[in-house]
Amino acid sequence: MTMEQNEIDELLKGIDLNDKSDSNLDPVEDENLGWDDVQEELMQSQAPPKKVEVSPVNFDEMPSAPSVDAQLNLDFILDIPLTLSVELGRCQMLISELLQLGQGSIIELAKLAGEPMDVYVNQRLIARGEVVVVNEKFGIRLTDIVSQAERVKKLR
Repeated sequence: MTMEQNEIDELLKGIDLNDKSDSNLDPVEDENLGWDDVQEELMQSQAPPKKVEVSPVNFDEMPSAPSVDAQLNLDFILDIPLTLSVELGRCQMLISELLQLGQGSIIELAKLAGEPMDVYVNQRLIARGEVVVVNEKFGIRLTDIVSQAERVKKLR
């Protein structure tokens, strides 16, 4: 197959022969190029792109979680420290009232005497109980454990 001069001119239209910025062009290599090489390059550039085989994705159902016994092995969390606190009651006061407090002052709480005390774990209410004295120390006897439903309601 021979090329006409106008076909060669068409090929060279977009090429600036004075541009030396292309590092892929080696002058020695350019001298060794033949018409067969040019025609081969032309054919490769005009060839349709290679088709890529694409297979459909198969999204199988994930296996269900392994069944867990009713008695969980929770040994790994037994050493986590928690803060347990018991609240006798609450009140609000002004800073001026707070500054007037001294030794022997009495602070009136919102709870009545004999009302159950609130037991918190990490600032979350988990139970209520009554104050007891054990070996001359105060303690609390739990009388009511807050249900999970109540705890979830308080999270909102």
